[in-house]
Amino acid sequence: MPIMVLNPTAESELTARDLAPRLGSLAGRRVGLLDNRKANADRLFDLVEARLRTQHGVETFVRRRKPDFSRPAPPTMLDDLRECDAVITGVGD
Repeated sequence: MPIMVLNPTAESELTARDLAPRLGSLAGRRVGLLDNRKANADRLFDLVEARLRTQHGVETFVRRRKPDFSRPAPPTMLDDLRECDAVITGVGD
């Protein structure tokens, strides 16, 4: 009986996109924080929020937490973050 090797990877289509223009300042801006739900991500973002608020004058934060760290954020959550001037996403652990 021959050995059958299966390739578990999938082909993906890549679309070239331009980077968003750099913000001149964060003062008075709205910043989104997307927590991936891993351990300590919330604590990391507490520190990031405090630093951005006091040192860079960020006015408003939109904090969202993914339902599961291994899956993409739901479309409605991404819609909330689209209203932000900048979004930071990160991991815990």
